[in-house]
Amino acid sequence: MNEEGEQLSEINPAGSPLAGASAKAHSHGGGAGIPDSSRAGRLTSYHTADFLAITGREEDWRFTPLKRLRGLDKVTLNGAAPVIEVSKPDDVRVQSVDRSDGRIGTAGIPEDRVSAAAWEAFTEATVVTIPADFVADSEDQVTTLTLTGAGTAPAASHLLVHAERNSSAVVVLDHRGSAVVSENVEIVVDDGARLTVVSIQDWADGAVHASSQQIKVGRDAKIKHVVINLGGDLVRITPSARFAGPGGDVEMYGLYFADAGQHFEQRLFVDHAVPNCKSRVTYKGALQGQDAHSVWVGDVLIRKEAEGTDTYEMNRNLILTQGARADSVPNLEIETGLILGAGHASATGRFDDEQLFYLQTRGIPEDVARRLVVRGFLNEIIQQIKVPALEERLRDAVERELKAGAL
Repeated sequence: MNEEGEQLSEINPAGSPLAGASAKAHSHGGGAGIPDSSRAGRLTSYHTADFLAITGREEDWRFTPLKRLRGLDKVTLNGAAPVIEVSKPDDVRVQSVDRSDGRIGTAGIPEDRVSAAAWEAFTEATVVTIPADFVADSEDQVTTLTLTGAGTAPAASHLLVHAERNSSAVVVLDHRGSAVVSENVEIVVDDGARLTVVSIQDWADGAVHASSQQIKVGRDAKIKHVVINLGGDLVRITPSARFAGPGGDVEMYGLYFADAGQHFEQRLFVDHAVPNCKSRVTYKGALQGQDAHSVWVGDVLIRKEAEGTDTYEMNRNLILTQGARADSVPNLEIETGLILGAGHASATGRFDDEQLFYLQTRGIPEDVARRLVVRGFLNEIIQQIKVPALEERLRDAVERELKAGAL
């Protein structure tokens, strides 16, 4: 196979990290770790050189058309980072800092070569701080960062969103324009905080975007993380959530609408490493057009220390036309039986004939019925945002997609 599509390798060849005695140690910057079949054994490092060159045979990359990464995995990322415009409440602080700032690197360590390359390349980071006890209780208190592509040379970007103790806020990352960018986003939710982060990828047609979004959730804290993929040539989002104290609550939602030729990839990881935490993952996507492709991989790890865990993940895909493809892979790894519950579900299909029949028997034409089904299917995700203006924008975007597909 070549770099254009899915790569299937032989099982544990002699030179593979899975061959022989695999080590489970993480490198944490040292490059000594070797990944094994457990999600817990993944190599992490700040250094690109610690990761082997990507061939497409790796599990993490077998669905990704590597040539369309436009060099994010291979070259120095010296292009201009997206330009950031900020709209925020007065109490929220937004700063531009250099990479030596002590807050950088507190949420997680890069888990793949592309993320590590971005880590090594960035010179400035944008830090958003929600002060302790701040409560955003109206739509005009939403913090919005509009990131507009500054060119098509491979670039790196770094963001940190920090919700301090007992704060409550909504932060929107709105990606637009043309870019070839690898982005690291750190999200730190301190004890007792409530934070919603919405990452919108509404790029121009030729954009390439790889975004590693690392989330650290404190004691009795809650994060709602929403990913919206609408535009771009290749978009690959890899959110990882880790609990740093008991009582944490993670909700991860995703919506994607892939048109002809677009590749949207979402790979999630929820790491239950402490007791009595809860996670819910719900991703939904629609696809239309020749070679529209979506990938959803959901990894949930319940470590032996994580007694009292309650987790469930779900992915649903709606194929609207011939020639589209959705790959969905839920994974659940459990190291203790002392949990409240754990499960996953995945389904990919076309229109439900019974739903269409029901609507048509009430005088609704077939084309209108089809659009109603798609709107209802995706609206479950849109309504989780709880920002009316943004929800309306996304409903309009779905409507444009439906019209473009002549559905």
